[in-house]
Amino acid sequence: MRAPSAINLHKLVPGLATALVAAAMALSNSAPSAAQDIGERAIHSQAGPSPDAHGGQPDNSQPDTPVANPGRPTVSTPATLTPVGYLQFETGLLAAWHSPEFSSQQSVVQVTKFSLSRRLELLASTSPFVHSNSEPQNGAGDVTLGAQGVVSEGEGTRPTVALSYCHDVFSGGTPDLDIGSASNSGIVLLSADVKGFHYDTNYLFNEQVSDQRIRRGQFGQTLSISHGVGKKFGLAGELWHFTQPLLRGNATGNLWAVNYNEKKNLVFDAGFNRGLTATSTRWEIVAGFTYLLPERLHL
Repeated sequence: MRAPSAINLHKLVPGLATALVAAAMALSNSAPSAAQDIGERAIHSQAGPSPDAHGGQPDNSQPDTPVANPGRPTVSTPATLTPVGYLQFETGLLAAWHSPEFSSQQSVVQVTKFSLSRRLELLASTSPFVHSNSEPQNGAGDVTLGAQGVVSEGEGTRPTVALSYCHDVFSGGTPDLDIGSASNSGIVLLSADVKGFHYDTNYLFNEQVSDQRIRRGQFGQTLSISHGVGKKFGLAGELWHFTQPLLRGNATGNLWAVNYNEKKNLVFDAGFNRGLTATSTRWEIVAGFTYLLPERLHL
């Protein structure tokens, strides 16, 4: 997670937000093609979330459109995978204030996912633009590549269990948020539905490296609970905690977000996070969208 200066906030955010909305609306107006395999996207435990995972009810007016499985804007990542053979883009803006390495920062964040099978998903996480009031003021964030595999497919209250591994292949050198950045990260993920509510919980085991090449282990826990509100909206609340081995502290936060399901394969979101400890980022505001490309790729 990366994010820019309070002085330039009123100038930078509107422009980025306008570009973001324009891109999303262009995707919204594009005509989706027919899906190749309805069965792969119809089963929650195989390819995508239940309706409560991102709020609202399925849009039956688009029977051949694959269903997106948003992983943003929460810290938690779903254990369930995206529909097999479809590219999913999770794009957004992040603005943060009062963190250990900066007083204000803004960034564009991008996560791209592609499931090779019901059990294996590839992912790439980038921050193509970061602006901060600390040095360097402008730059790019880290590039992380990884994979997620489903160990046990769940259904209803029986959770889907998955394992994930990510490696930092490029360090942008821009300031980090309170949880820092990880050279290597292993995650245990669980997702399930209970009494109309959907939950995602992650247990993270990271390796952090300081400028002096000192390596330390970092541990994190997240719990996100979401519920549909009406046919189009969803609400999510989350608690998360990470140790800060390089700062000898702990970062804890409380995140709240709302999403709007424009289509089965297009979900808008917005939310905020409030840091709860002295070394946590005080405030974070997020906004963006998840778009699942409706054309299936044949490799």
